[in-house]
Formats: sequence, C-alpha cells, structure tokens
Amino acid sequence: MTLSEKWLEEIRWDENGLVPVIAQEAATGDVLMFAWMNREALARTAALGEAVYWSRSRNRLWHKGEESGHTQKVREIRTDCDNDVILLKIEQTGGIACHTGRHSCFFQQHLSTGEWLSVDPVLKAPEDIYK
Repeated sequence: MTLSEKWLEEIRWDENGLVPVIAQEAATGDVLMFAWMNREALARTAALGEAVYWSRSRNRLWHKGEESGHTQKVREIRTDCDNDVILLKIEQTGGIACHTGRHSCFFQQHLSTGEWLSVDPVLKAPEDIYK
C-alpha cells in the first residue's frame, strides 16, 4: 500500500464494500442528498474533484450529473469520528441535486396529520432534464 492509498484503508467499508455519503452544499449547509460510495468511487471523487458514487440500482459507478449535467464540485471530503460515513461539502452545478428537479432530495416534510408534504418547489421538470 502506498502512502497515497492509506487514507482509503482508514475508511470502515460495510460488508458490501460501501460507505454512506452525505452531500452537503458548502455555501449554505443544506443537505442535498444521500448516496453510497465504494473504494473506487471515493478515489475517483478525490482525483476528479467531482462526486462519483456507487449506484446500487445501476450496479455501477455513477458520476453525478452524467445525464443531467448537474455535477457536484467537491470542496471538502470529510469522515465522521468512526470513519464509517463520508461527508462531501460540494458546490451543486445548476442548483439541482435531486432527480425530481428539486434543489435537495430532502423535500418532504412530515406533518402532525401523519402525512408527508412536498415543501420545496420543482426547479426544472424531470422530463426536461432527462431527455
């Protein structure tokens, strides 16, 4: 193992070789999305300066914005005290992180009535993003 790989060895990968990742907007502190990374995704993210995740639904690496153009420029990569969660402080290109066309994936709020309410607007219709 080289010194340049040591930081990757310090991550506590789960039994599937993945680590959870939170993408937070550096300028506002807004939590934009949650995703997963494997070792290669984290290494590529560090090398490219843009977020690359492991897509469990696609079963492959996923460069955020590869279809939509809404890439995430990475400003900082952090880990928690147990080295089992990654925090990316990012700059969201185009202001849209969610595939629903919203700024954040966390747009639903629980109400006292037991319902969920979408509280953030759609900034761009998904059918206009994914042509």
